[in-house]
Amino acid sequence: MDFYRACVVDGLGDVIHERMFALEIAPNNEPILQEPNVIGNFTPATVPAAPYEITSFPEPSDWLQDRVLQPFLKEVRNERLADLERVAQHIEISLTELIQRADDEIGRACDEVNKGITGAEGRLAQAENRHAELLSRREKRRRELQQQKSLTLQNVERMASVLVLPHPEREAPELRRMRPNPETEATAMRIVMEYESSSGRQVFDVHEQNLGYDVTSLDLNSGELRLIEVKGLSEAAGLIMLTPNERRVAEDRRDCYYLYVVTSCSTKPTIQEPIKDPARFIWHEVTKVSHYYLAVDAMTRPMKVREDSPPYKGNRL
Repeated sequence: MDFYRACVVDGLGDVIHERMFALEIAPNNEPILQEPNVIGNFTPATVPAAPYEITSFPEPSDWLQDRVLQPFLKEVRNERLADLERVAQHIEISLTELIQRADDEIGRACDEVNKGITGAEGRLAQAENRHAELLSRREKRRRELQQQKSLTLQNVERMASVLVLPHPEREAPELRRMRPNPETEATAMRIVMEYESSSGRQVFDVHEQNLGYDVTSLDLNSGELRLIEVKGLSEAAGLIMLTPNERRVAEDRRDCYYLYVVTSCSTKPTIQEPIKDPARFIWHEVTKVSHYYLAVDAMTRPMKVREDSPPYKGNRL
């Protein structure tokens, strides 16, 4: 996994946007763009005795340019042009109004000069200077706006590379059970999306972005935002896991972070009562692989969350 950084700079030399990208590269596969915070889910490993072939692969420069950097530049340019259009409209309205006022002042001063009023010539000179200054300022801002519309990619660099290896104990029973079930996850996501939509919320599926949660849900009336982590169980009871990244976000956003558990996904999917601020529970750390688990039992109603003794050896956080 290669980590890159790129900047978008305008014609004035100002950095408009800077972003980090993570490219997952596997043998015989096209690169995959990942969220940079995916690195938070890795566990440090010992350096391999022999180098892996993939470490000598050439950089996917063309793919990076076509599929990542150019779309990034286009995204920033579209946002920038929209912002500058609003600024340009404000400048034209405000400065044109000020120039018109200066014109009016020049006209009044000329009338006073013609009438021989004392001090009229001085006021006329001031009004003319003010008029010239405003014209110059408007032209300068027009030129600056044109330069600000000129955007280029700069400072593109590979910051680091990470060799990602399979866990050496991945076949052990306590680790094998941690593997996600795509069908269960898909069912749980569908149920939660339908549940939130039926509640009149604006819902977005962001589970592929590795943000530390799977769904954003916004109540357009109250403005309440929910960052929802979705967990699915094939049965009515079992263990649910949090990755280190999910745990960090849950602790950082305790005001709006929710845990939604969908049980019996293999038979009759049932969404349980949403849990706000799941970080308040005692999650048990799995030290062999950085994850946290919580026992869930929905055999009875309401759903019970048990903070019992862990089946694995680990620390209680």
